Amino acid sequence: MNKMNIHIVKRDAVVWYKSFAVRAAAIIASLLVSAVVITLLTGKNPIEVYSSMLSGAFGSSLRIWSLLQNVAVLLCIALALTPAFKMKFWNCGGEGQVLVGGLATVSVMMFLGDALPYPVLLLVMILASVLAGVIWAVLPAIFKARWNTNETLFTLMMNYVAIQLVAFFLKYFVKSGSGILTPMPEYGLPVIFDQPYLLNIITVAALTVLVYIYLKKTKHGYEISVVGESENTARYIGINVPKVIIRTLVLSGALCGIAGLILVGGTNHTISTTTAGGRGFTAIMVSWLAKFNPIYMVMTSFLIVFLEKGAGQVSTDFRLPVAISDIVTGIILFFIIGCEFFLQYKILVSKGRKEND
Repeated sequence: MNKMNIHIVKRDAVVWYKSFAVRAAAIIASLLVSAVVITLLTGKNPIEVYSSMLSGAFGSSLRIWSLLQNVAVLLCIALALTPAFKMKFWNCGGEGQVLVGGLATVSVMMFLGDALPYPVLLLVMILASVLAGVIWAVLPAIFKARWNTNETLFTLMMNYVAIQLVAFFLKYFVKSGSGILTPMPEYGLPVIFDQPYLLNIITVAALTVLVYIYLKKTKHGYEISVVGESENTARYIGINVPKVIIRTLVLSGALCGIAGLILVGGTNHTISTTTAGGRGFTAIMVSWLAKFNPIYMVMTSFLIVFLEKGAGQVSTDFRLPVAISDIVTGIILFFIIGCEFFLQYKILVSKGRKEND
């Protein structure tokens, strides 16, 4: 009989309208499959469920602003991780870098809020959050550059250290013993046009453009790409690889520190061990789905936050277990991630030589 051979080969670049059509088809297919699953598991009308998801994200001006704020925070962390991931430095420490940035911010608010003029206080908050994020990111970078340590484990462990630092801060400095720090909005980031989240959104929008230019149009961005493709090639053409690693993680940590500043100084005005809320790991998926393109990350961040908001509303409206909403979210993400495989690779089936039974 003939033997079937299956090969997976990389595709040539797919034109933009075809890739758009494939992604749109994947989203439509995921919604259809989700509708079947919803009907089988709950007996609910899928149209009503999807309407509830839309209401959870866009049902009021407050929900819209909350959606945009969460998109901005997630996007900021994704922007921070992208230069490192593009360089194939697997920075899994975004969670901890955001937390220490937030811890530095809240420390300035708590101890210097009454001692400094407000403009000076803001400047100190920004510098403290950026410096804290840089320190937390550059330590694994130094060890990687000098001794080739495993950056994945190193950055993951730094997350747990950051969580314990925040827990210690709350236990030691919150005199009530509750472990809950009272919000301090009077020391937070300024409110513009009566919208508390607008400054956060504008800041992240500006950072998105700047990171795009940095990665696509500058020498540093070129060096990051070369190091990511091959460290040996980078060394051969004269690129100082350890310097690029450390410099890139300084940028990554600084942006995570800004995300911590936005979360603490611009949103919560306080801190807890769950302030980052897992966004440091979700941002990795945002970056990968967007293929490290900061402009595309706007869309992937929006999609993930929309699904989270919508799933929560579905659970509330229909009194369904959160697991049902998570299943729907997982199906949609599975289709979206799966279509990326078929955009990058194609499966070839060929007949091999005839074999005797």
